[in-house]
Amino acid sequence: MREPLWRSKREAFFYLLPAAVVLVLQVAAMIYEGSPDRAIGYIDGLVAIAMIGLLVVRKWYPVALMLTTLVVSSAYLLLEWHAQGDWKPDFAATDPWMPASAPIYVYTAMVYAGALVGPALVLALFGLVVRPWDTSTELILGTVLLVLLPALIGLYVRAHRTLVQALTDRAERAEREQHLLAEQARADERVRLAEEMHDVVTHRVSLMVLHAGALAVTGPDERTKTAAEGLRVAGCEALNELRELVGVLRNETSEHQPRETVDEPTEVPDLSTLVSESESVGVPVELVRDGNPARISAAVSRTAYRVVQESLTNIRKHAPGAPTKVHVRYSGDRVRLTVRNATATQSVDSGLSSSGSGSGLTGLRQRVELVGGTLTSGPLPSGGFEVDAVLPAYVPTPESV
Repeated sequence: MREPLWRSKREAFFYLLPAAVVLVLQVAAMIYEGSPDRAIGYIDGLVAIAMIGLLVVRKWYPVALMLTTLVVSSAYLLLEWHAQGDWKPDFAATDPWMPASAPIYVYTAMVYAGALVGPALVLALFGLVVRPWDTSTELILGTVLLVLLPALIGLYVRAHRTLVQALTDRAERAEREQHLLAEQARADERVRLAEEMHDVVTHRVSLMVLHAGALAVTGPDERTKTAAEGLRVAGCEALNELRELVGVLRNETSEHQPRETVDEPTEVPDLSTLVSESESVGVPVELVRDGNPARISAAVSRTAYRVVQESLTNIRKHAPGAPTKVHVRYSGDRVRLTVRNATATQSVDSGLSSSGSGSGLTGLRQRVELVGGTLTSGPLPSGGFEVDAVLPAYVPTPESV
């Protein structure tokens, strides 16, 4: 779509002002000189008025109108050389032979015709008008004033517009980048909330469901058993609703990963707490720790805690009663966690096993990779399951700086 010539009355005034000034000067010159006495005088006046009229669309056709100016100037030169009698122009030897509107076309070409085309057309006009084969000091000064000076002004205006446009683009790009950073921060926060909800809330609710299920079987009376079963069913429904909410918060279409944040607690509960919780619901867990955990950074300790927590939660859901071994090895530069369980010794609660979000191990792997570790998981030939995580011993965080 073609750019409009002007967008406001103010722009229209300054755009048409040069054409009006040149028209007034041309008419004043024609009145001062009187009626022409030869045909070339009438033709010259008509050409000059026509070129002034075309100034209105100079912004749309800068190259074409500059070429037309070159053609008219060349025609003046050819007539001066070859015409005789009434067709020979009456030009002074010291005058630049070009239309009165040529300075404006020169300015327009420098601004709108391009960085190469505009200067090339202006140089061609300068060489034609200055007539180096028959020039003079007055002619050179007049050509510099009427051709090179408008060209320099046009060059300055073009450079200024380019600079303003570049600064505007940079500001808009910075604003877009700021918006994208804000969107990314919100998405990261949603993922972090989803991971925390999955790790903490699901863990606690699954414990409640297992306790309620055990009470529903071993309760002292029918009323207690009924209430316990109701609690178990309500807990399973809560886990299902939580799974849907976690799916929304995780925003699976994004590539953002959860990030460690400084608002997490520095103190990490001991792994023995997780072991006792699992044993309280019938999952025997053996905890073996080798090495000294004193030099392990807080971020790594939290990640290790989440690995064990998620693994034991999955065992309680999908392999209730399975003997489990948690082996933690602290070495000089890394921590290795192995959680291995045998086959289930109790019947699986279908309501509990189907209540997960399906993204526990995926989120756990992302959390481990975030601190520079690796996590592998899979079934064992004996029928159990194993989760193996290797973490660096120290990861600097803002709280340690």
